[in-house]
Amino acid sequence: MFESIKEALRKVITAGYVDEKTIEALLSEIHNALIVGDVDVKLADELIKKIRERIKKEKTGVLSVREQVIRIVYEELSGLLGKETGEIKIEKKPFKILLVGLFGCGKTTTAGKIAKYYQKRGYKVCLLCLDTFRPAAYDQLKQIATKLNVAFFGDERERDPIKIIEKFRKEFNKYDIVIVDSAGRDALNSELIDEIKKIKSSLMPEETLLVIQADLGQMARMQASAFNDALKITGVIVTRMDGSAKGGGALSACAVTGAKVIFIGTGEHLEDLEQYDAKKFVSRLIGLGDLETLIQKIKESIEEEKAKEITEKVEKGKITLIDLYEQLESINKMGSISKIINMIPGLGMLNLPKELMDIQEERMKLYKYIMDSMTKEELENPDIINLDRIKRIAVGSGTSEEDVRELLSRYKQMKSLMKRISSGNLKKLMKQFRLPM
Repeated sequence: MFESIKEALRKVITAGYVDEKTIEALLSEIHNALIVGDVDVKLADELIKKIRERIKKEKTGVLSVREQVIRIVYEELSGLLGKETGEIKIEKKPFKILLVGLFGCGKTTTAGKIAKYYQKRGYKVCLLCLDTFRPAAYDQLKQIATKLNVAFFGDERERDPIKIIEKFRKEFNKYDIVIVDSAGRDALNSELIDEIKKIKSSLMPEETLLVIQADLGQMARMQASAFNDALKITGVIVTRMDGSAKGGGALSACAVTGAKVIFIGTGEHLEDLEQYDAKKFVSRLIGLGDLETLIQKIKESIEEEKAKEITEKVEKGKITLIDLYEQLESINKMGSISKIINMIPGLGMLNLPKELMDIQEERMKLYKYIMDSMTKEELENPDIINLDRIKRIAVGSGTSEEDVRELLSRYKQMKSLMKRISSGNLKKLMKQFRLPM
């Protein structure tokens, strides 16, 4: 869905002239993308109608027709996927977060992701296993806690979650945040409702968050409504947003119910959790970037002083091989290359070389070996690397000359793209729209 919308907008940006025919083609492609993405047909129809009416009515001497169309699409998509930003404010200790949901939604992994999220922000976190129904739940959550080096509480022999709460209640006061993984079922039945109600009554959580997977699409609306009616949830976490074509359907469905999406899971790793903000999300998915989230990821991966330096270089499009060398490990922590590139303003709007977007972790390690064999002068000024130097670097790194040329090619592609963005019209467009930068 999101790639289709991005491609439709790219056509408008690159069109020689934007007329009514161009706009109608854009609206048709967006409508089709929404339907394919499992957005409710009525919602999709209403969105296209709003966009069309606004384009006809709203005129400005500041923005061109092209810019006006993109701005309106951006604003209306943001409204469709959630007008209000969900946010958790940690205002007391211990702050208890209860996760609820059905089998297969990813509750246990999400509990670990939330623990990682708040751990990186300086909070003392613990994990509590109240899932006494699924046999592997205890071991899975304990392994996650060990990996994160956070406290874990649970009793694999106890079948009553209320007794587990009472057993460890005094321990909770030692922590800022207690993240609780509860049991699921194949469906929201009376047994599950009764169990979670008892847990809520005993635990008294500050937040009760429903975990649902993005591939539910429109069904997310029914599930969010059912859980809310039965258990009074305070927010939603949508998982598997990294690969689901139905992600837009799940997000729009939650927005319709009035349930605020607090977090989205964007991958399999424990770092792959983001606070959800519809405007930033839409900005990124249509190719206008989200530099604020990128900066936050950089700060979490490296020391603040270095983060500021790298951020300034990203904004100016001045990246050397030394910077690339220093950030290889950090990039692996921050996410895939494609995710990072989509956060840089404007890059997502461009037809980027596929090989640049698909640099895998193994290739990243290879590039690091190659750079280990370069001199400081070569790292600072790769343009001096000639055939003789390529041969020497390849031998010293145990790689091929073709591998060395590949690294230099990727570097030049990235540097060229950043220069285009730093001085291009897309950055001006973002400033005019007051989009996240």
